[in-house]
Amino acid sequence: MKLEIGRIVCSKAGRDQGGLFAVVGYEGEYLLLADGKGRPLERPKRKRRIHLSVTSTVLEEASMRSNRELRRALQQL
Repeated sequence: MKLEIGRIVCSKAGRDQGGLFAVVGYEGEYLLLADGKGRPLERPKRKRRIHLSVTSTVLEEASMRSNRELRRALQQL
């Protein structure tokens, strides 16, 4: 199942366990994730789908234009 760009996911494993991220792209079997702070849009984190918990929330494109707007959107969740 492909997750759409902007979907909010929660990390289940790794150093970032419990962190919220937005899906910003795909690279093979990996999802590219950003949170606007530790992982800015310019340097997204690669993570396998199996290590993520999917939420029902999808961000609008406007919330993903800059790191500041992405941080603000994730902070409200």
